[in-house]
Amino acid sequence: MTDEFEVSTPELTPEDLLVLDDPRFTEESVALVTGAASGIGQATAVALAANGLTVVGADIDDDGLDRTVEFTEEFGTPGRIQPVQADLTDNTDVDAVVDAAAEEGDLRYVASIAGMQHIDTVAEFPMEKYDLLLDLMLRAPFYTAKRAIPHIQATDDGVGAIANMCSVHGHYATQAKAAYISAKHGLRGLTRSIAAEGAGDLRSFSVSVGYVLTPLMVDQIRDTAETRDISEREVIEDVMLGQARTKEMMTPADVANLFVFGLSGYANHLNGADLLFDGGYTHTYE
Repeated sequence: MTDEFEVSTPELTPEDLLVLDDPRFTEESVALVTGAASGIGQATAVALAANGLTVVGADIDDDGLDRTVEFTEEFGTPGRIQPVQADLTDNTDVDAVVDAAAEEGDLRYVASIAGMQHIDTVAEFPMEKYDLLLDLMLRAPFYTAKRAIPHIQATDDGVGAIANMCSVHGHYATQAKAAYISAKHGLRGLTRSIAAEGAGDLRSFSVSVGYVLTPLMVDQIRDTAETRDISEREVIEDVMLGQARTKEMMTPADVANLFVFGLSGYANHLNGADLLFDGGYTHTYE
């Protein structure tokens, strides 16, 4: 019997998005979101706009940013998204993104989500790829926070939050992902450092999830199915979710909603910690 299951990226809908009643979620408050052209970053930018915030979305993919803005128009969100094309490994571009966010209003929130992957053993890992992954996923969040913190502290009450996209790979290691794992472990340290200096008003937290059904993940599933000569369903259930207890992949909107909650006043005691929503990867075993 042929398995006709075929994996695809879920379409974002308004019903997917968590909307909270928060007095600081207004158009005067600005959220900076990196990686806003696709996947989790795109869903987070749209979700924050749905909560009434002004969002500055940064990404190197200009066409993807246009689609992100289109979502807000289709959904009729109370907040808007200002797209800024940027190479986050370039300090000058990061400066421009933070300055653009500060010009839009009171910069209070940062969600550093941009990321990438390269798979190779440590012995075979190209150093240019290692440097690129660390620049994008650890140095860029550090520099973005460095530039954003003075703006957050300059608001009328100094209240804000900086969130970093981590991963189950910020908690444990698997083979052939050394650069990604190093960056994600480092992000948890950066998160704690920001929280330690934030005096309680400026919070920081990270979000760790397992496999998420993003466009990049769909491509990886298809490539793995072809390489191993197994079905896409088997890749998801046996390879990717084999260790998890929840046998369903998260969607970008699921992760975006964690950022919405974490940035909101409902999460005032979330500071320096990690929101681990991994379906049981790291704390259960057979």
